[in-house]
Amino acid sequence: MLKISWNDGVENSIPFTLLRGACPCAQCRGGHENMSSEPDPEVFLIPLMDSKENEITDVQAVGNYGITIAWGDGHKFGIYTWEYLRAVSDGYN
Repeated sequence: MLKISWNDGVENSIPFTLLRGACPCAQCRGGHENMSSEPDPEVFLIPLMDSKENEITDVQAVGNYGITIAWGDGHKFGIYTWEYLRAVSDGYN
């Protein structure tokens, strides 16, 4: 679980499997035309199953606006903005 404490006092936990399924990169979203600051609503319907693909190997800050996550399968292209992470956590919690 990725645990985030927001400035408004809300604390959320997001399963790694949900984060991987909600990857915001163009490849995972099916092209640049499908990019959005909101996660695809269908991502919340995907069964959460552990696998190598869902293991986090690294997390790096991207400026002050988000993070990038390197996954166990080598994928590392999505930038998870804080706005996007909040939308994912609100949709899950």
